[in-house]
Amino acid sequence: MSRPHNRRFSAIVHLVAWLLLAPNLRHLHATGSNSPQPNIILILADDLGFSDLGAYGSEIQTPHLDRLASQGLRFTQFYNAARCCPTRAALLTGLYPHQAGMGHMTSDWTRIAQSYSPGLNDRSVTIAQLLCRAGYKTYLTGKWHTGGFEKGQEQNYPLSRGFDRFYGTYGGGNFFFPDNLKLDWEDVSPGEDYYFTDAVSDYAVQFLREHVKKHNKQPFFLHLCYTAPHFPLHARPEDIARYRGKYREGWDKVRQLRFERQKQMGIVKPGWNLSPRDPLARPWDATPDQDQWDLRMAVHAAMVDRMDQGVGRVMAALRQIKAEENTLVLFLSDNGASAEALDSWPDPRRGHKPGSEVGTKDSHRCLELGWANAANTPFREHKMWVHEGGVATPLIACWPAGIKAAGAVANQVGHVIDLLPTFLALAGMDYPPAFGTRQLLPLEGKSLVPVLKGQPIGDRTLAWEHEGNRAIRQGDWKLVASYGGKWELYNLAADRTETNNLADRMPEKVKQLSDLWQEWADRVGVVPWEHLPGSDYQPTSRYRKKSEPVGS
Repeated sequence: MSRPHNRRFSAIVHLVAWLLLAPNLRHLHATGSNSPQPNIILILADDLGFSDLGAYGSEIQTPHLDRLASQGLRFTQFYNAARCCPTRAALLTGLYPHQAGMGHMTSDWTRIAQSYSPGLNDRSVTIAQLLCRAGYKTYLTGKWHTGGFEKGQEQNYPLSRGFDRFYGTYGGGNFFFPDNLKLDWEDVSPGEDYYFTDAVSDYAVQFLREHVKKHNKQPFFLHLCYTAPHFPLHARPEDIARYRGKYREGWDKVRQLRFERQKQMGIVKPGWNLSPRDPLARPWDATPDQDQWDLRMAVHAAMVDRMDQGVGRVMAALRQIKAEENTLVLFLSDNGASAEALDSWPDPRRGHKPGSEVGTKDSHRCLELGWANAANTPFREHKMWVHEGGVATPLIACWPAGIKAAGAVANQVGHVIDLLPTFLALAGMDYPPAFGTRQLLPLEGKSLVPVLKGQPIGDRTLAWEHEGNRAIRQGDWKLVASYGGKWELYNLAADRTETNNLADRMPEKVKQLSDLWQEWADRVGVVPWEHLPGSDYQPTSRYRKKSEPVGS
């Protein structure tokens, strides 16, 4: 598709939406004051573990994110949707993933159900589409992964979904040679000494500087979507060198040390247990190739470190344009750390070239089970699972003009579906029943503005499903099951690490919550995993078996 056609398409979409949506706008500040609408920067990491930031117990150097935490709030009970595409769909729309059309990833299974489509559906509207109608300029850098890059799917391209500028990719890939690299509508190529994390940060800074020159009287929404630290493990040599050799004590020791720091910080309650090492992971003392495993975690740490450096540059730019005081900055991850082992060859862009060193452009190694378990300290399971290790995310919120409890820990329960209603409240805008000619599904999330102001929002009922893994949380009770497994019941107030299964002792509670989960599943469009085309693969097939060597 040519660039002029794409721009006309985007302009028409925006004009029609504006004409039809304008009556729904209320240009009033959500707190009732005369303060201007806040700018918003929403930063999303990819496959970051719950404990991978210094502010959440890590040994990795993340001074810029730690500074945001010290000036704002750290949430301890915030949730994503367990995997990339579902989380992004829910985050952008305020709906559960199935409602937004992304019940799995981007495979087109609409012949089975409309809740499994290759992109966001027409019953949803994005944060950017709504905020631009409230007077915001909107920018996206990094990973999109909610459709729109295939021919015939242009209605889901970022610039068709409310963003004024875009730099990034559909789904990421090689950090030195990413796939599908775009600037607005144009294909672009990585240059010399290219590294995707740096480029994403650089364009975020560029968009902020352009904004203050061209649109200084308007607020902005910047969605900064890193692919770090998603596999493949790729990092710059100088960053790797800072961590090389620091992980030779192994994942068991790292988990214990992180857990102790979390208790000291108030992230973990004193009565909670550290969950046992994943049963499929080796004890570190019985792990061969320890030097290579040390290297893997060093690269992972380097990727997180470089992302933090980028956040630091963005925050410096924010200060330079004198916008820091009234900008809400949020940072979170799309799911827990990944235990996958995907290193097929001979695909030179997606496989591990034999003989290549982990971290370099020809390598394609993953964090895998032992280190993913450590990254998700203190929780069980990983990305794709809906136990806490898969769905719990760190969330940092910093807003000097709006958050006064600097350095506080927020124990309120929240979910990525809450971000859109939060931003609308701050922008002084109601969620419309329709967008253009399209009727919208009602919002599922609720505004977190009270939490930002130190007020309670009450108990929540939240639910999840991904590849047959399923869960529901009501108040402090959580019912959870892996695909094909029995329901497990936990009281998260006493046992957030899910180590004391109460299901056999409380069958009535299991029945109540399982019925409630089924009602939710029927309402949002969940189809049993065994009825879908992807069910012939099991997530555990992506794990490296204990008997397999690491290789080189």
